[in-house]
Amino acid sequence: MENLPPTRHAEPAPRGVRGLVLVVDDDPTVAEVVVGYLRRAGYAVDQADDGPAALRRFAAHRPDLVVLDLMLPAMDGFEVCRRMRAHGPVPVIMLTARGDEEDRVLGLETGADDYVTKPFSPRELVLRVDSVLRRARVAPPPADAAPLCGGGLVLDPASRQAHRDGRGLALTLREFDLLAFLLRHPGKAFGREELMREVWGWDFGDPSTVTVHIRRLRGKVETDPARPRLIRTVWGVGYRLDVRPASKGAEADQDPGGLPAPSSQGRSR
Repeated sequence: MENLPPTRHAEPAPRGVRGLVLVVDDDPTVAEVVVGYLRRAGYAVDQADDGPAALRRFAAHRPDLVVLDLMLPAMDGFEVCRRMRAHGPVPVIMLTARGDEEDRVLGLETGADDYVTKPFSPRELVLRVDSVLRRARVAPPPADAAPLCGGGLVLDPASRQAHRDGRGLALTLREFDLLAFLLRHPGKAFGREELMREVWGWDFGDPSTVTVHIRRLRGKVETDPARPRLIRTVWGVGYRLDVRPASKGAEADQDPGGLPAPSSQGRSR
């Protein structure tokens, strides 16, 4: 970690009953509201108002979760997230006024577990903190857990390694979890909301998060992501993992954009 001047928050943050959350935001009004709601929900809260200060607080008192603003002085939230991730896994919720899909994808790729766009409901943010932490605290698979295989894919849940036809795949944490879930249920179609519940542990949120992950995942596991043969779009439903070669007729039902199209009268699966 860089040798930086001491942060203004010099005292150690006490560990709360529900865990320690580091809130990083340079807007004092937003920070005050978020900190207040988290404390009332039973969390201990540490604070920083720029990137370097956030990294110092992270190194000094490893939080259970970080609420991280994207637009920060001195160092943006993407870089802060990357540097935190380099020191070990920690759940991160990105907080930003920018709702562009490109920013959302980049935030998720750098390791963010959730992405909340301002303005937001503080109560909803607390619920998302609860959800992300609950998911992060799920017991890891046993060391002797059997690999998941199908369609040329091999995933080892214990080592968190993935391969396609013997080639290593560089998957993010959430991409791995999503592909593992689909491999456990080959041939079954899941809607985006259902995938959010099962993989993300969310009962709410933006379903486009699933769409973004599916598109990124296809780019890594498909021979031709524009004509996916493994992760299929099921019209009017969602997505399905096919571990056997698809028929020619099934290919015609694919939406290259990756978004499940609404069902139309007379069209069936």
